[in-house]
Amino acid sequence: MIGKLCLRAVNFRLHILGSSSSGNCSLLVTPHARILVDAGLSGRRIEQALAKIGESIKDVDAVFITHEHKDHCCGLVGLARFEHLVFFANRETQQAIQASREKMPGNWKIFETGSCFTFRGVTVSAFSIPHDAADPVGYAFSFGAAVPAWTVAWVTDLGYVPQLVREKLRHATHLVLEANYDCGMLDNSGRPPSLKQRIRGRHGHLSNDLALELLMTLENNCLRHVFFGHLSRECNSPELVSDAMMAVRSLRPKCTFTVLDPQADCPVSLEESP
Repeated sequence: MIGKLCLRAVNFRLHILGSSSSGNCSLLVTPHARILVDAGLSGRRIEQALAKIGESIKDVDAVFITHEHKDHCCGLVGLARFEHLVFFANRETQQAIQASREKMPGNWKIFETGSCFTFRGVTVSAFSIPHDAADPVGYAFSFGAAVPAWTVAWVTDLGYVPQLVREKLRHATHLVLEANYDCGMLDNSGRPPSLKQRIRGRHGHLSNDLALELLMTLENNCLRHVFFGHLSRECNSPELVSDAMMAVRSLRPKCTFTVLDPQADCPVSLEESP
């Protein structure tokens, strides 16, 4: 799916290469940067997905990691051979990744959670999210000369939405948001009670209902496109997410909503142009 909105004098592209409990990776292309957000697919699959959209890992500038879980960083082993890549993470995430894997890239740029910095014309805000990882973060990438600028935010892998996260999303124009599970499907699944409790916990994942509640109450008049991602293949479906979001569609009629199918093998792309 490709959507076009003529709102800013800067064009960009967003490609979701994979988004599910099995692997997460996206490419953000701005006028001066090509950024991967997470590398939860194998290095080979990332290269293949990039080729499908006419891109190459050789042209990617950096990889921003949200946390050390396998479905967000397993591809780092395959990407380690590309010496030009810069890998961004906070210290706790970087150390957890290095401790769990033998061959890891050496070109790390370490930031402090809660900090704001600039990379190739993109202002990056890395903010804390509640998840059972070393020091997980969400990201907001802002760019463009207009006021307000384009702001593309990633918020996946969190058990609830604290006020800090709401503040970071107030000016997002585009949002990749977790809708991990349907409560009924999780209840009826064959997963052990301990796993169900972890998923539902305050450091677990967002349900369809919690994602809906966030969008219904979020103070944001800039939001133009929401991608619902990180769907569980066993405990959710695109149809259930779409049905759950009917109320927010009427509340935000100028916003486009895209549900990312965890079974799909084709990148989902959005292009914004002046």
